[in-house]
Amino acid sequence: MSRFHPHSLAHAWHRYEGPTWLVAFAVYGGWLALTFAHAALPWWILVPAGAWFVAWHGSLQHETIDALAHVPAPLRAALAYPPLGVFFPFGSYEREHRRHHQAGAHVTESAWDPESFYHDPDRWASFPRIVRAIYRANQTLAGRLTIGVILQTVHSVSAAARAIAAGDRAALRDWTIHLALVALLFWWLAAVPHMPWWQYLAFVAYPAAGLTMLRSFYEHRYADDVAQRTVTVENRFPFGLLFLNNNYHTVHHANPALPWYRIPRAWRSPGAGDRFGGGFHFTGYGTIARRWLLRVAFEPVEERR
Repeated sequence: MSRFHPHSLAHAWHRYEGPTWLVAFAVYGGWLALTFAHAALPWWILVPAGAWFVAWHGSLQHETIDALAHVPAPLRAALAYPPLGVFFPFGSYEREHRRHHQAGAHVTESAWDPESFYHDPDRWASFPRIVRAIYRANQTLAGRLTIGVILQTVHSVSAAARAIAAGDRAALRDWTIHLALVALLFWWLAAVPHMPWWQYLAFVAYPAAGLTMLRSFYEHRYADDVAQRTVTVENRFPFGLLFLNNNYHTVHHANPALPWYRIPRAWRSPGAGDRFGGGFHFTGYGTIARRWLLRVAFEPVEERR
C-alpha cells in the first residue's frame, strides 16, 4: 500500500519519478555549464567533470529503459537519445539491454546474453594469440578502463555492419539516427561553446565511457548457481549516485522496473540476502581495484558445458 495519499504532492513526486527528473536537470545543466566553460577550465577539472556528467547521462539512459513507467515515451526518448557519450547508439543499447534481461538463467552465456564478456571456445581458439592477449587484458580493471572502450566500439560497429549487410532495418535505423545526432552534437559544440569535436571526444566522451566500464567490469561472471552470476557492490556515494544504484545489480535484475532511488532500501530490507544474495558481493569498488587492477578477473572463454 502506498505511504502517500493518492492526491498528495508526495505521491505525484514519486509516481512521476521526481528524483530522476532532478538527476536529469543536474546532468544536462552540468553538461551545458561544462561545455560553455571548457576554455577556462584546466584539464584536471575538465576531464573528471566531463567524465562524470556524461557517464551519469549513461546511467540516466539505462533508467529510461527499465523504469520511468509513468513517464510518456516521447519524454523518455528526449532524455535518452542525445548522444552525449558519442560511441554507442541508444536504440541498439536499448534493444540489447532488454535481451540481456531476457537471458534470465542464461545470463553471461554468449549465445543468449549480448552483454556477455565471454567467448565461445571454438571462436576463442580461432583468435590469434595477440587478440586473446588483448581480451585477457580487458579482463583486468586497468585494461577495461583504457582499452575497453575501443574493444566495445569495434565490436558494436562490426556487429552493426554485419546486421545492416544482412538486411537488419532496426540496426540501420539506430545507426542512422545516432550518426545524425552525433553530427548535430559536434556542430553545436563547434558553433556555440566553440569546443572542437576532437577535444570533446578525447577529454570528455572517452573518459566517460571508461568510467562507465568501472560498473560493468565485474557485474556478471559465470557460475553454476545462477544466483551467483550477478554482483552487488555496496556504494551509495559517489558511485551509487553516478551509476544510479545499478551497482546493486542483483536487486536491479530481480526487479528491473524498480526506480533507482528505491534500490538501497530494497537491498537493506529483511530477507534481502536470501532474495538477492548468492555470495557475489563486494563492499566497494576499492576491493575490486585491489584484487583485479592488474590481474585477470576471469578467463573470457566459456567452458564447454
